[in-house]
Amino acid sequence: MYDFISRNSPAAQAHLESQFSMFSDLTKQMFNAVQRFNELNIQVAQTVLEESIASTKQILQAKDPQEALSLLAGQAQPNAEKLRAYQQHLADIAVGTQVNLAKTAETHIPRTSRTAQDLASEVARQASEETEKATQRQKAAMEKLMTPLTKPAEAGKGGTSGVH
Repeated sequence: MYDFISRNSPAAQAHLESQFSMFSDLTKQMFNAVQRFNELNIQVAQTVLEESIASTKQILQAKDPQEALSLLAGQAQPNAEKLRAYQQHLADIAVGTQVNLAKTAETHIPRTSRTAQDLASEVARQASEETEKATQRQKAAMEKLMTPLTKPAEAGKGGTSGVH
């Protein structure tokens, strides 16, 4: 069915190569984004662990429960600010990734579109050629079918008029 996309088809090869190049570059951009997310999360996990250990030590050294509660309450605001900074870093990574993906697509889409048009033209040309060949084969087959039917009738007309 897809004989037109053979290994010998330059348009198909060019289109596949352009698509592969585009998807490869887009995939690299996504992997870079995932790597940045992971690095940020590892950094946050290390910081949270270190701060939790320090906070636990402070709370354990508190002289009474009110001092422990005071220490915990004093950590709420800095923790909220750290959470906001983390969210900002995530947003920055997401925005940067979106920009990089758009730039990557922008560089590849013109070539990919051009190769798709070339491939479509080649497919249309080959489909037209195959349709013409099929039509010729049908005509030849119909002529072969009609030839035996028309020759005896003509022979019979010629033979009967000579007999009478």
